[in-house]
Amino acid sequence: MLEIVRELPLDQVLLGDCVQLMGMLPPASVHCVFADPPYNLQLRGELRRPDDSVVDGVDEEWDRFTDFAAYDAFTRAWLTECRRLLRKDGTIWVIGAYHNIFRIGTILQDLGFWILNDVVWRKANPMPNFRGRRFTNAHETLIWAARDRDSRYKFNYQAMKSLNDDVQMRSDWFIPLCTGQERMRNQHGLKLHPTQKPEALLHRVMLASTSPGDIVLDPFLGTGTTASVAKRLHRHFIGIERHPAYAEAAIGRVRHTKPGDGEGLTTPTKRDVPRVPFGSLVERGLIAPGTKLVDRQRRVSAVVAADGSLVAGDLRGSIHKVGATLQNAPSCNGWTFWHFERGAALVALDVLRTESGGAS
Repeated sequence: MLEIVRELPLDQVLLGDCVQLMGMLPPASVHCVFADPPYNLQLRGELRRPDDSVVDGVDEEWDRFTDFAAYDAFTRAWLTECRRLLRKDGTIWVIGAYHNIFRIGTILQDLGFWILNDVVWRKANPMPNFRGRRFTNAHETLIWAARDRDSRYKFNYQAMKSLNDDVQMRSDWFIPLCTGQERMRNQHGLKLHPTQKPEALLHRVMLASTSPGDIVLDPFLGTGTTASVAKRLHRHFIGIERHPAYAEAAIGRVRHTKPGDGEGLTTPTKRDVPRVPFGSLVERGLIAPGTKLVDRQRRVSAVVAADGSLVAGDLRGSIHKVGATLQNAPSCNGWTFWHFERGAALVALDVLRTESGGAS
């Protein structure tokens, strides 16, 4: 029986079989998993040119499975370990193509994962179909799943919106293939890894579902895209790779990656920020009793009471209740409706809860 490693090998690249090495790590120890498993291509052979030569060296030893049953057994084994290692509220991303992603999706659900989204990565520069007998395969699919149905998983909604010019992020991502200087090459100038993923893809994955300091596990690290992006965004990583040349390249790549400025911070989603009542801001002196509040157009006004309620004539109540009543509306977000004067400007109450480090 394998001995469990009690201290996590943070920010390290581990050489060996992913199922065996994951079995040595303690349970509930990582926040997120990104997995780019073998695509099971050898059962199909569509990535061969008309002269039967292999495209981009995809004839990898690790991708030779004798049948679907063997591939499914392997998939079930590594996904079982991933689920054991994920924290209760952790999530997993798995990327694949039509050869394998549907089988992986079934096994994910069989093991108890709860699928949150399938994301289509639309390739701006896809590889052509050499035989000319099918459509050009211009996308891959990512499955994003929580460890359990009841997981309080992390989704940095506002960060995704900011990344997308302040428009809600969709589930189809238009990102080019990995090219240029980003593409890892061997001493002969050839592509080192046939399916190296672009850093832009991993940047979006981590920004969406992790926070600075979180631990990201990649059981099929390849040439280290996950590790490099994690370091740049101030996340920890654990990378596992069985191919020595890939592992060596990943180690060198991470060594030359510098953490980005800003400590990897993202715009917080309000559900992730600790909640504070308006009254606590009053008692902490962030807004004084007697302060006059108005709406943005200065049509209505109220005064802050010492207990955190608002007073407007005979009306008294919370910032939300008073705002709704004065507008004759069914509800009101008092944090954005009410404003106070700071200098020569009107400032929304929302600024105070942001400055205090809380939300409501």
